[in-house]
Amino acid sequence: MKTRVTRLPASAPDDTSALVKAIEAQQIDPNQVIAVLGKTEGNGCVNDFTRAFATSTLKTFFARQLKLKESQVDERIAFVMSGGTEGGLSPHWLVFEVDSNSPSVADGLPGLAAGVAFTRDFKPEEIGRSAQVSLTREAVLQAMTAAGIQRVEDVHFVQIKCPLLTAARINNAATRGHSVACHDTYESMGYSRGASALGVAAALGDLPDGAVSDEQICRDWSLYSTRASTSAGIELLRNEVLVLGNAPGWDPEFRIGHAVMNDALDVLAIDRALASMPDGGSIELTPERLAGLLVKAEPSASGNIRGNRHVMSDDSDINGSRHARALVGGVLAGRLGDTQLFVSGGAEHQGPNGGGPLALIVRT
Repeated sequence: MKTRVTRLPASAPDDTSALVKAIEAQQIDPNQVIAVLGKTEGNGCVNDFTRAFATSTLKTFFARQLKLKESQVDERIAFVMSGGTEGGLSPHWLVFEVDSNSPSVADGLPGLAAGVAFTRDFKPEEIGRSAQVSLTREAVLQAMTAAGIQRVEDVHFVQIKCPLLTAARINNAATRGHSVACHDTYESMGYSRGASALGVAAALGDLPDGAVSDEQICRDWSLYSTRASTSAGIELLRNEVLVLGNAPGWDPEFRIGHAVMNDALDVLAIDRALASMPDGGSIELTPERLAGLLVKAEPSASGNIRGNRHVMSDDSDINGSRHARALVGGVLAGRLGDTQLFVSGGAEHQGPNGGGPLALIVRT
């Protein structure tokens, strides 16, 4: 078994030219694609339609490539679009393939293993509540099984795309006599991200008793996952889950490691992530070996970074998450010399306050 990761530039949310070239060059086999992650240049907020535009474009593209209906593509490929490339971040695609025909590696180091799973569609009254936590937990375990990862400690990152509440969805719940987690559509993004992250925490054993109440979501910040990255969007009603880890039998050409950024300036998290992967101490991280970097970013609630005041949360013109993406993206790009980084804002229940999980994928 082998997981391949290909990073491609995108000049627009509907730009598939690099993808076409990679397929024509036999660098990517569309039959083996299980997930596409994308950073798009929208605002990352409720009205960021670059995510939906990119998702629709990619579904149509793969439907033609695979000669399937778009509904059939939905059942085999997870599309995780994250809006917001503030600062110097560069829009790009991360294409994940699983080659099941590649021979298993009987001995030697574990390699990158990947699996996807999907929840059912959520009702509006379930978004940001314990029902979303529970169903996400089940989907994470299903994706682990698909990836052949048997131990939770072998999971290094879980990337999730989750829904949000719109005025129409809130009204739908009300007409049926149900309440929703909140009535602010932007705030609902945080509730959905937070519930999804706690679903990962429940699946991977990061919660004290494995259970979460509605009252704890986006309130009890002592509960969080160190391996979850969740991104909310208007373009779906279910959770799409991609689990990444290292497992025996998988080709070790690609490997993944993770760490937690303790704050927005914690560039050494890259080195800790490298050290966490199999034989990471012997790998020299060069630009050619960087296959992908995924990280969460969020302004610290204290209003300080290492004792110095920040005003990211006080800007009435630009949302704080957008500031955080630009800041963290710049810090990490300076270390790596690369701006094609998957920096996602909104880190509710994803790492400690002001920090966030980070995953590093290398080609050895």
